[in-house]
Amino acid sequence: MSSLNAQTTQSTGFAPAPSATPAAASLDLIFIEGFTGQTVIGIHHTELHDPQPLVIDLHAGLARSRACDTDRIGDTIDYGVVRERLQRLLVEHRLQLLEALAEAIADILIVEFGARWVRVKVVKPRKFDDVQAVGVQIERVAPEPEAPQRSAAVLHLIGSGMVPPRR
Repeated sequence: MSSLNAQTTQSTGFAPAPSATPAAASLDLIFIEGFTGQTVIGIHHTELHDPQPLVIDLHAGLARSRACDTDRIGDTIDYGVVRERLQRLLVEHRLQLLEALAEAIADILIVEFGARWVRVKVVKPRKFDDVQAVGVQIERVAPEPEAPQRSAAVLHLIGSGMVPPRR
């Protein structure tokens, strides 16, 4: 741990966010902060019948979005579409824990929207009279795409002078 990281951890009790690392700094971040919705979620009997408010913050990282060059929404993550997907998730899910909901959101951002890195924060505001908010924050990195095995085999055959038959 660098001395700066050690100082930050000692003074605040928390390590610096990964966005301070060079790898995360090379990402274009699309974010939604303060998304508010209502859903049924929880483990206590009082939480399982009536929707309660949630506040969601998310950051989705793309490796240098093509939209920087093309100026086309199709070359990035459309946060309007993400917002609609979050609204649908809050209606459809059957999860009990905020951790599971945050994981579902992270999966959506990675699988459906192609994010390489995500940070998702899900909060129950004013859950208790003496607490501003309770919640969870997670970070996930998309798995590296596997190289197609057939391509490597074809290149090996071509390199050896043999050409595979066309299919």
